[in-house]
Amino acid sequence: MATLFLIPTPLGDAGTPWLPEAERSRVVHISHFVVEAEKTARKHLKALGVTTPIRELQLAVLNEHTPAADVAALLKPLAEGHDLGLVSEAGCPAVADPGAQLVALAHEKGFCVVPLIGPSSILLALMASGANGQRFAFHGYLPIDPDERDKAIRALEKESRERDQSQVFIETPYRNNQLLACLRDTLSPATRLAVACDLTLPTQTIVSRRVADWPKAAPDLHKRPAIFVIYAGK
Repeated sequence: MATLFLIPTPLGDAGTPWLPEAERSRVVHISHFVVEAEKTARKHLKALGVTTPIRELQLAVLNEHTPAADVAALLKPLAEGHDLGLVSEAGCPAVADPGAQLVALAHEKGFCVVPLIGPSSILLALMASGANGQRFAFHGYLPIDPDERDKAIRALEKESRERDQSQVFIETPYRNNQLLACLRDTLSPATRLAVACDLTLPTQTIVSRRVADWPKAAPDLHKRPAIFVIYAGK
């Protein structure tokens, strides 16, 4: 049976292998892919060492602008007997990623779905945060409106305290510094605030402290992919 392989991609241009060899060897034969962005995907697939010439790869785009009604057609290679690779812009596909729609449909139609081992910024940040790694929730983006954002932060902190749960979220990179400043101003001094930025890259920066103990000179997160973790539990 044709298989949908969920293929992680690197979190940046580190220039080093990101998949274990045993995983890489399972997918280098694939010539049909569903990708979030063609240019990035071609670069990653070339580095992965796919055996089909890059220009001959069959790439279909699935991103946040793809109409839900068009997703089913992306499974056509599977129906024709071809293995299919799902590739995200960075990290693990179908996690905080539009590829989840494709995976759900593949299951509904009875195709085999195989996730591969690879980098996940969410899990790497949680691992390095010192927050509760047994009970956590990922919330994606917080509201853009300042008042709604502050309200959301206070609600997440309350939930963290009541459920003994780590809260994980992200921000558009050019608004990272504003979000960090807001978190430091809004959260309780006893709440742990962790920021993990440029994970797996030479510029990787991870800071995790209770808000009261955060250094006055905060790291510059502007336009750098970052994960935020707050934990107000025990």
